[in-house]
Amino acid sequence: MPDRPEPGFRARVGPPSRRTRVLLLTAGVLAVLFLLFALVSGFWTDWLWFKSVDYATVFTTQLRTKAGLFAVFGLLMAVVVGANVWLAHRLRPPMAAMSVEQQSLDRYRAGVAPYKKWLLVAVALLVGLVAGAAASGQWRTWLLWTNRTPFGVKDPQFHRDVAFYAFDLPWYEFLLGFAFSAVIVSLMASVLVHYLYGGLRLQGPGRRASRGAQGHLAVLLGVFVLLKAVAYWLDRYGLAVKSGAYKGVDGWTGLRYVDANAFLPAKTILFFVAVICALLFFLTPIRRTWAPALIGFGLMALSAVLIGGVYPAIVQQFQVKPNEQAKETPYIQKNIDATRKAYGIADTETQQYDPKDAAKAGAAAPDAQTIADIRLLDPNVVAPTFQQNEALRKYYAFPRTLDVDRYGNQDTVLGVRELDLSGVQQRNWINDHFKYTHGYGVVAAKGNQVDGNGNPVYTQSGLPTDGTFGDYRQRVYYGEKTRTYSIVGGSNQEIDYTSESGADQTFTYDGGSGVSLDNPLTRAAYAMKFSEPQILYSGAITDGARVIYDRTPKERVEKVAPWLSIDADPYPVVQDGKLVWVLDGYTTSDGYPFSSKTALGESTKDSLTDQRGRTLTAVNTVNYIRNSVKATVDAYTGDVTLYQWDENDPVLKTWMKAFPGTVKARSAIPAALMPHLRYPQDLFKVQRDLLGQYHMTDADAFFNGTDIWQVPLDPTTNTGEVQPPYYLTLKMPGAPSASFSLSSSFVPGGRDNLAAFMAVGADPGPEYGKMRVLKIPAGSGALGPKLTQAKFNSEKAVANQLTLLKTGSDSDIEYGNLLTLPVGGGLLNIEPVYLLGRGAKAPVLQKVLAVYGDKVALEDNLAKALAAVLPGASGSATTTPTAPATPTTPTPTTPGTGANPDLQKALQDAQKAFTDGQTALKNGDWAAYGQAQKALQEALDRAAKAQPGSAPASPAPSASPSPSASASPSATP
Repeated sequence: MPDRPEPGFRARVGPPSRRTRVLLLTAGVLAVLFLLFALVSGFWTDWLWFKSVDYATVFTTQLRTKAGLFAVFGLLMAVVVGANVWLAHRLRPPMAAMSVEQQSLDRYRAGVAPYKKWLLVAVALLVGLVAGAAASGQWRTWLLWTNRTPFGVKDPQFHRDVAFYAFDLPWYEFLLGFAFSAVIVSLMASVLVHYLYGGLRLQGPGRRASRGAQGHLAVLLGVFVLLKAVAYWLDRYGLAVKSGAYKGVDGWTGLRYVDANAFLPAKTILFFVAVICALLFFLTPIRRTWAPALIGFGLMALSAVLIGGVYPAIVQQFQVKPNEQAKETPYIQKNIDATRKAYGIADTETQQYDPKDAAKAGAAAPDAQTIADIRLLDPNVVAPTFQQNEALRKYYAFPRTLDVDRYGNQDTVLGVRELDLSGVQQRNWINDHFKYTHGYGVVAAKGNQVDGNGNPVYTQSGLPTDGTFGDYRQRVYYGEKTRTYSIVGGSNQEIDYTSESGADQTFTYDGGSGVSLDNPLTRAAYAMKFSEPQILYSGAITDGARVIYDRTPKERVEKVAPWLSIDADPYPVVQDGKLVWVLDGYTTSDGYPFSSKTALGESTKDSLTDQRGRTLTAVNTVNYIRNSVKATVDAYTGDVTLYQWDENDPVLKTWMKAFPGTVKARSAIPAALMPHLRYPQDLFKVQRDLLGQYHMTDADAFFNGTDIWQVPLDPTTNTGEVQPPYYLTLKMPGAPSASFSLSSSFVPGGRDNLAAFMAVGADPGPEYGKMRVLKIPAGSGALGPKLTQAKFNSEKAVANQLTLLKTGSDSDIEYGNLLTLPVGGGLLNIEPVYLLGRGAKAPVLQKVLAVYGDKVALEDNLAKALAAVLPGASGSATTTPTAPATPTTPTPTTPGTGANPDLQKALQDAQKAFTDGQTALKNGDWAAYGQAQKALQEALDRAAKAQPGSAPASPAPSASPSPSASASPSATP
């Protein structure tokens, strides 16, 4: 039996007490306030962040544009749909026909009657909110359209400026899509209302549609068909940016023969057919019959099938296929020209290069600088070595891939010692966010040298670092590995590093970046943002404390410039006493007519992608790209600066008008930063990917596809991905001098021999962006990377040494970057070999592999490897080093020299540089020889300037080692 209340128990009956009502009301209000605060706090913290980096206008412009589009298009959709629902109700017949169907609907009409107005408002608001949300996502399209800048280039079919396709057409297509949506939703809602109120009937005698319903729906259908006519007209221009697979190009874009001669006229005819059909629908309320309109609509559908589908298929089958090459080559040529121009490869210089199997004596002399700067340190391999030698504390770490830059004309491998919280022994909220907040310093090493143990030769090392960079701000609050927030400033004592004595060296941040937490509401907002309630009440947050977050350089630049695509590899630069991250920003478009499209995420993928990341855009598929912006992020203050790099890019000019004041002029780039800017890797990878096919500038050759190139797979890894490009200093045939470059090689499609070698000038200056391609004859026998690696392993003497090296030291072999260099009229391949001992974490360079023609060598160092494969060029075997011919610069005995100390000093320096060069040459030390040649050139220039009336001097061509020179090694300059 159920329990009965005990005697004296009295259950409460009736409404809750006043106290309970107050408590419930208070709880409800607090819940609503909490939800509102949660919604607003995201906007509030975003605004504070943008304000803290001085890019508040970017936030307000985006917010204003999104809000405006939301309001305008949301209201427009609500009004259109609401008006049609109201009109459908207004046009209802005064009396419903007597039928079972209408009797069933009477119940619904009676139920809806008290709420008609509210339902109308609710439906209009709902569709308005959905439409507004969709429209707000088109803020980029709107800003591009309203700020459009002409390209000054017209498409070859319709002769319209490229800006029409890049900026105008996307906006028109959005408007058309919105109009279609409004008409379709209105039509569906109107049909429902007309049916509910008897305007449309499925049963019963008489007309199935009232006159009011017939006229209303006919006009809506007429508008729909009229919009279809507009769509046909825009489709004509859309053919210029239509893409699909053709001739091995997945993103082939532009008109082909069938498009220009079948689809284009078909779209024009269908436009007029649709206009006529729309007029028939508009006449339906007057003629009071559906017959003409429905017949017209049927004819339009039939025309779309016959004219828009069958006719092009007939043209393709009976006109194009029998003579495809003749029909298609004019359109292929348009695609080639547009693609090369849109991707910046139109000015690529291609020359034939038949590599020699052996270098003649002195043939490598013009390439002395290339040989001297051969990079032995692979930045993708030696990161663990940097970690073991220079991390120095467990809570510091280097990135998996280091960077390459130039300092003092020396290719230098750099790594930033960043904070790694996984190395902190006591993990808690205070340590993670208050104590361990930053990294410390940059470590650098010469790219072309190692010490006797195979370790890097550091030019900047230690903690704090010391070396060639001099004094600079070493604390790294913003870096590639810094992905959590920190609370700094106030009375917070952060840990710089632990000294050798075990004492913590502390520091209080004074960089001024971040958002102040002095306001309790701000603290509450960030407590919600980071889901960390301690931010709200922790006593560790004192007056003056600031929160810093979004700390990786890439995400900072992406936030302040949401219209840029950012290269996946930021790199550090020490300049003017500061450590800054440099990033390359790309402006892109997918609306360049006739230019083939490519997916950035795929074309920039190589064997290092997992370590570097990928470059992506909002749509990822583009057919126009420019490296238009160079950006910097200060590693200490987090300041973001954008510089205009490409002053002719119309896409950048458009965005600069949309976000005025956010991008500084190119002239504002600091002089100390300019030498460290470089040609970006991801742009180069996109360009080389396209050059694999678009190096063929002749449409007939392109059609036949007999000379397609591919980027070779990386033979030094087992990822199955293509070889990455490499930064190194080299002199390309035809170039005036050696320069810092980005290089890559090609193999023929489906084969492994070398098809071409390409390099682009990466140093700011006249050669920057100059692409040179060395095309290798098919019968040359030049080896691609895979065959070169196989040659290393198949050469018996080399293979035995590698086996002994691996087993004798109980180590694993790790191959470094396989560098291909045009030297002495042939191709020199260099690959460093690292050993990783069992249980060791850091590889050390032990051997150098070299291949030149048929010669293969595995030696202890580069000099010996070069001497083995280039004996006639190295001057170390059979050739006696000789001196340069006597320059024309006056000697110290020239009258007046004794009174000119500058001239005396320059000549003394020249003598010393010459002697150093000869010594290096005898020792086979090409790195030292290259440095001596630079010093000799500089000294001779100073001597010439110091002598009145003398022109600047330069070394005679015979200054490089050559057996034909007649002067003795002791000759003076």
